[in-house]
Amino acid sequence: MLKALIFDFDGLVLDTETPEYLAWQNIYQEHGFDLPHDEWGKIVGGYGISSFDAAEHLSHLSQGRLDSASLRSRHQLESHSAIAGASILPGVMDYIHDAKRFGIKLAIASSSPHSWVDGHTKRLGIFHHFDRIICQEDVGVGRTKPNPDLFLTALDQVQVQKNEAVVFEDSPNGVKAANRAGIFVVAVPNPLTARLKIEGANLTLNSLLDLPLSGLMDKVK
Repeated sequence: MLKALIFDFDGLVLDTETPEYLAWQNIYQEHGFDLPHDEWGKIVGGYGISSFDAAEHLSHLSQGRLDSASLRSRHQLESHSAIAGASILPGVMDYIHDAKRFGIKLAIASSSPHSWVDGHTKRLGIFHHFDRIICQEDVGVGRTKPNPDLFLTALDQVQVQKNEAVVFEDSPNGVKAANRAGIFVVAVPNPLTARLKIEGANLTLNSLLDLPLSGLMDKVK
């Protein structure tokens, strides 16, 4: 019986990933360089398989002419400005309301910090819907996705077994983390992560609108 839904946040509830990528892409192009999409893809959803740092990389490409701290500050200003006006992705609210109707618990498991996730969920008016929000501070250093710790902690905190939950993810790192936690995972790529190779999902949707919760419950019985 399905007892809990565990959502990724960035790129799944709110598309923060596309604005972050586009901001870096614009900064790189302004200085005559290309942002390496494959390297960026390795850090989407977590930092477990790459230490790629876009600011340090661009500073290196410029042979030190560009200061990484200044680049990082500019990127933060531009990407955060775009994200501040972004809305919840399609289908998310339908799942939240249906989960409440069916008595299914809700959690977020994110590689981002609480300041980011809690702040945006409150801005969007959905913070109170979630029974638990698990973020990078709630697991060991370096144990965010693709490690399973965030999802295992979420299971523990909402008090359900792995076969009683479903994870929703948009990135390769997130799907790998769910696989390692042994939880049924639905991949819902956004425009950025759709360009990445996502393997191991039990089910892939173009949007949460494509399959209502009642239909998903039939698939995970």
